[in-house]
Amino acid sequence: MAPALFACAWGGNHFTPLLLLYRQVEGYSAVVVDLFFGVYVLGVIPGFLLAGPLSDRLGRKRPVVVAVVLGMAASAVLAAGAGGAVLMCAGRFLAGLSVATAMVVGTSWVEELSSTPWDDVDPPRRARRAALVLTAGFGLGAGASGALAQWGPAPTVLPYAVQSLLALVALVPLLTAPETRPRDPARPDEPLTRARVAAAAAEVLADLRVPRRVQRRFVGVVLPAAPWVFGSAALAYAVAPSLVVGRVGDLAVAAAALLCVVGLGVGALVQPWVPVLARLSGGRQLVVGMGAAVLGTGLVALLAARPSVPLALVVAAVLGVAYGVVLVAGLVEVQALATPRDLGALTGWYYSATYLGFLLPEALSLSAPLAGEPARLLGVLALALVCAGLVAAGLRRPAATRVP
Repeated sequence: MAPALFACAWGGNHFTPLLLLYRQVEGYSAVVVDLFFGVYVLGVIPGFLLAGPLSDRLGRKRPVVVAVVLGMAASAVLAAGAGGAVLMCAGRFLAGLSVATAMVVGTSWVEELSSTPWDDVDPPRRARRAALVLTAGFGLGAGASGALAQWGPAPTVLPYAVQSLLALVALVPLLTAPETRPRDPARPDEPLTRARVAAAAAEVLADLRVPRRVQRRFVGVVLPAAPWVFGSAALAYAVAPSLVVGRVGDLAVAAAALLCVVGLGVGALVQPWVPVLARLSGGRQLVVGMGAAVLGTGLVALLAARPSVPLALVVAAVLGVAYGVVLVAGLVEVQALATPRDLGALTGWYYSATYLGFLLPEALSLSAPLAGEPARLLGVLALALVCAGLVAAGLRRPAATRVP
């Protein structure tokens, strides 16, 4: 199922380097373009919250198949709607649903396929497998789409056609992948009735609750760090490119793609080293990741005051470290807290919180009348410092005991 996860991640992030293209070619304002970037979250969050508990009950394969098909539909709508804001928002919403479903269900599926009887690896490696596939899809999708948009024909169509082809190819191995959570034979298929739908909805809503035994650890450690996964990524490849657009001439799209690839590439490279970092830091790898987020945010504020392409590359690399470390460390925390019954739901809550970081560029655009760019980014830096402090304080408290 890794190709399906890769194709959906590709479809989620290949839009990012095209942000500057839509401003230049279609004449959209910065606020509208950042809205396209942010409306993605409106599809992501319900996808995360519903796909997890549904897959806990219905199995992993069917939701991932739906995610791949939704990704293809999103690419088709985006390719057709470059000149219309409504279609662009619709396409981004569908892309959010696709990525959310693939991420939360796919991560749970990878975790289970990495366990007996299919495989037997330690929990940190299970988390890294899913994180690496996702990061590869996010990074390669952005790089390829940026290159196609900069130098290829039909720049607002070809990137989406490539993603649709990848998704179609990924469906082939997906259909033969083993199901790790088959339907309960004690609950056979029955005709849908209003009472059955209401009962199923009540069960899903009940599954959305974070178990009381893990609430303190989840709220005190996981949630303050989670938005900085994609908050760091958004600063690296949505905010930083706009700060150096005057320094790259006609290569704005290619430069945005390069910063995206650098950030996500560094994020992928550091992920296998998170267990080493955990040993060196005494289990405080999440604090180290938040430290990188704080440093990277400060460098973005410096970049706003003194635009420089070399500095932008450094910013992308530092924020890539934050992205990679916080993503894997957060997944390890979630998988340590979860049982098989609530793994999908807890993973959905975690990913929902990570994607709140994608609202950061829109918040910065909307607050433009209030202060200059460096001052607004210093405000983001202050927020990062607060979150890092909360994580450090939360890790000093004992972890919850996992109940099978």
